Amino acid sequence: MEFLTQDIKFPDVSQATKDGLLAIGGDLSVERLLLAYRSGIFPWFDNDDFILWWSPDPRFVLFPDKIRISKSMKKLFNRNVFEVTYNTCFETVIAECSKIKRKGQESTWITQNMMEAYTKLHHLGHALSVEVWKDKKLVGGLYGIDLKNGIFCGESMFAKVNNASKYGFISFIQATQYKLIDCQVFTDHLASLGAEEIDREAFLSYLKYTR
Repeated sequence: MEFLTQDIKFPDVSQATKDGLLAIGGDLSVERLLLAYRSGIFPWFDNDDFILWWSPDPRFVLFPDKIRISKSMKKLFNRNVFEVTYNTCFETVIAECSKIKRKGQESTWITQNMMEAYTKLHHLGHALSVEVWKDKKLVGGLYGIDLKNGIFCGESMFAKVNNASKYGFISFIQATQYKLIDCQVFTDHLASLGAEEIDREAFLSYLKYTR
């Protein structure tokens, strides 16, 4: 594990700890964040004074052609229960994601500095949002990083009503042509949709192959 300086660089991911922690410090500049994602690294922390950078092994990913859509979800799509839009209110989506209480987490990792950093990425065309609406009210959504190479790095999602985030995620995958969705670490929510764990080296090879 390495302490970062002002230089925009990261140690090789092979230096990460067993749980995937690679480095501490640095900043959330556009340049550093883009380098991180393109190198298979992402920030995840709950204190702006200690920015933590991760590259876990294995990596949790979803191949769009392997997505699993349950019968109950198919019924929701057949009934057009929700309306889905893209990039209409990025800042609202990331703010809503920050409010979600998650098991095992006492506070949010989506700090004010994180929201400002990713909003900058959004304005530059690197971060995208998906919005899910019902009765003209925002009931779910997600956001993440588009690496412009066939890979989308999902960051977080939220739902105020059942199945809203899943509906948005599935709609997003069906409406785009990504080769791989980076889900970072295991969650039951995404596992139910077909996400799987692969070796970090395999994940890095996808990053290189699709550039």
